[in-house]
Amino acid sequence: MSKIDSSAQAQVLASKLWEIANELRGTMDASKFKNYILGTIFYRYLSEHTERYLNEQLVNDELTYEEAFPLDDYHDELTACSLSELGYVIKPVHLFRTLVQKIQAPVDEDDRFSIEDYEKAIKALTETTQGRDSETTFAGLFDDMRLQDKELGRTVAERTSHISSVIIKINELDFDLTDIDLLGTAYMQLIGLFASDAGKKAGEFFTPTCLAKLVATLATIGLSEAKSVGDCTCGSASMLLEVQKHLSAHKVGHFYGQEKNASNYNLARMNMLMHGINYHDFSIYNGDTLTEDHYDDLKLTVQVCNPPYSLEYNPKTPGLAEDPRYRDAGAVPAKKYADLLFLEHMIHHMDPRDGRIAVLMAQGVLFRGSAEETIRKYIIQKLNCLDAVIGLPENLFHGTAISVCLLVLKANRNKNADNILFINASNEFKPGKNQNTLEHEHIAKIVDAYIKREDIDQFAHVASLKEIEANDFNLNIPRYVNVPEAKQEVDLAATRAELNSITNDKQEAIVKVNAMLAQLGL
Repeated sequence: MSKIDSSAQAQVLASKLWEIANELRGTMDASKFKNYILGTIFYRYLSEHTERYLNEQLVNDELTYEEAFPLDDYHDELTACSLSELGYVIKPVHLFRTLVQKIQAPVDEDDRFSIEDYEKAIKALTETTQGRDSETTFAGLFDDMRLQDKELGRTVAERTSHISSVIIKINELDFDLTDIDLLGTAYMQLIGLFASDAGKKAGEFFTPTCLAKLVATLATIGLSEAKSVGDCTCGSASMLLEVQKHLSAHKVGHFYGQEKNASNYNLARMNMLMHGINYHDFSIYNGDTLTEDHYDDLKLTVQVCNPPYSLEYNPKTPGLAEDPRYRDAGAVPAKKYADLLFLEHMIHHMDPRDGRIAVLMAQGVLFRGSAEETIRKYIIQKLNCLDAVIGLPENLFHGTAISVCLLVLKANRNKNADNILFINASNEFKPGKNQNTLEHEHIAKIVDAYIKREDIDQFAHVASLKEIEANDFNLNIPRYVNVPEAKQEVDLAATRAELNSITNDKQEAIVKVNAMLAQLGL
């Protein structure tokens, strides 16, 4: 399947899922109802992935997983195989298609589907992971799908009816599990649709695809593979997954992520699994990156990040100033500006051999004074790892018009160690009614300028470290790249008419004033 066909099918799939949300949400907001839709998609994926994998193991036995599992000669071996490779077990009685059958064609009245059947299936899956390597990957994954929530229905019968509708409609969707990219892309687009509905809070778990592509591209230039990739505020893990696409060998040794919000933490783990990343190959942690460093002594090859902008935090948090990630800079930012703390965290975990970082940040980090100026000076002068500063257009995010910058950092800058590249891409966008976007040509122009690393009139400038020092380490992009305001077309006829009107009004006013002065004898 071509990428174009895959993308088109993914959009159709995401659109159908959105229709399900609008039809079924009732009094429940779509941003909440997504938990049931996404959770059910995920359960169906795990179920069908189980059948597909285990049926492949049984192909020479001429048995299906459902037929073989109850047999003594196969039960233990299939269980061990599923736990080892998939990290979990879904018994035939709990398969997604079994639930569908109980809804559509129960054998008898006692076999009719109840929401309790779904609860038992999820609980049984989770229990199979306990005490195993996969436990942290699957623990709490379905917590947001609250099947006893009164918003889903006041009675068991109402909740059963609503969940039955979700299961049946998701069963009707044309999933192609042989094309993980299609399924994963559709899943990402659905998250994007819910992000649009959620408004300003959407940025907590979803970075617009165009920005994720730009960040991932800049972070992986020259790399065919990466030993490790990390995102310390990973949201739904969209940027972690985007990095893999931009490595020429599409190979990542291990993914690392951390996410404070519990719901987004669940989304990230689901998303990794639905993109075909084995549970052995990723570690996503739940916690506040600023105060909980789950990475310990880990050094990462590639880091991407879209941290919360101008986050308010407590600078007097015990141990913060002495934290090895922050202490060497000699200052901590003001309480409303935690931005640079996230950057310092990433620098601390950057592989000293060939580590690189691409991070989106509020533009205030470029020029705010006091502690932030001290930290900038430390990063530029002492560490000398800031490689490029890129200004981006405003209104690229869901629900906010904020304009951001993209910082590229490298552990070894080699021949570029005496300069920093500045790019002003604030005019590179496709206007949208509610949100602007970076198109392929805009991303290509930025990336090309980064690679060529030379002055481009009104777009890019290679600034020496002496030039930056002369500016007191202020990185505000207009100091380095002059971009004239967009020229507006002038309607000469209208301008002439306006000037004539002003002249006439002025003359009339003079006549009136002279008449009043004459009456006063002046």
